[in-house]
Amino acid sequence: MIKGSCCCGAVQFEIDSSPHMLGMCHCSRCRKLGASALAFVSAKDFRITAGLDGIATYKAEPPFQFDRCFCSACGTALGDVFSAQATFPINAHCIDADLALEMSFHEWVADKPSWFCIGDQARQFAQDPHD
Repeated sequence: MIKGSCCCGAVQFEIDSSPHMLGMCHCSRCRKLGASALAFVSAKDFRITAGLDGIATYKAEPPFQFDRCFCSACGTALGDVFSAQATFPINAHCIDADLALEMSFHEWVADKPSWFCIGDQARQFAQDPHD
């Protein structure tokens, strides 16, 4: 079992299996929300164990598909922890364990700031790879 939490520990979660993949989003929204490193988890394996009432949600608007949830106490970006999809992204930095996964992709690379250098060999997509 893999555990994770927000910065202050008010929101805690567990994942029964390792995330399917890691990805990095370079869109302005993810960068500003503080959740660019994303771990994709299976909904059936993910559960909030503490702080459910302390989670606030920022709703996605097109072209974005995932909402972003935050701890209302410390502001930590959590990812789309209320997603109805079978697989959804959470903030990889909230996971308390070393996942031993390599980055699978970079999306919205066309929006990445010039000062950020991608230093791995993961696939790169100018925008959302599903478009």
